[in-house]
Amino acid sequence: MDATPLHRIREALPEAAKDIKINLGNVLQPGALNQAQVFGVALASAYTSRNAELVTALVAEARAADVAPGVIEDAKAAAVLMGMNNVLYRFKHVLGKDDYQQRPAKLRMQRLAQVATSKADFELYCLAVSAINNCQTCMASHEASVLQHGLTADHVWDAVRIASTVNAAAIGLEVAEQSP
Repeated sequence: MDATPLHRIREALPEAAKDIKINLGNVLQPGALNQAQVFGVALASAYTSRNAELVTALVAEARAADVAPGVIEDAKAAAVLMGMNNVLYRFKHVLGKDDYQQRPAKLRMQRLAQVATSKADFELYCLAVSAINNCQTCMASHEASVLQHGLTADHVWDAVRIASTVNAAAIGLEVAEQSP
């Protein structure tokens, strides 16, 4: 039997990422999050981490698990939109100047309201991406929205655990490529 793409990713991680190899297998199991939420968060995190090999493996795993195509599309959209918003809102937060706080973003963000899955799940994906990108304002906003839409702190925690592990796996793969 051939190993899955995700299994090959885990095996490619260097000894320095031994914990990540184990964690990657563990965090992708449904718990508080259902299977679609797990893959949505993992894919949004992989797209954000910009590792094509990891993205390809997770997409293959999601498709093999019959995850709806909308989950993959929402994960892509969350990564891209938060790539924009996390920079803008992190800038406003870090500088903390009233002049910037009062300025509207004036950026198109319609995809935030036109989700393919559910608003709660999309917000969860955005939260994971914002955690990777370290945008305090966006993390607080998306966490509040996730809770408002009926998910719990357990959902939030599992999403951030997945995001942190997927991000570390992307780093581990880069370390493996750079190691002599």
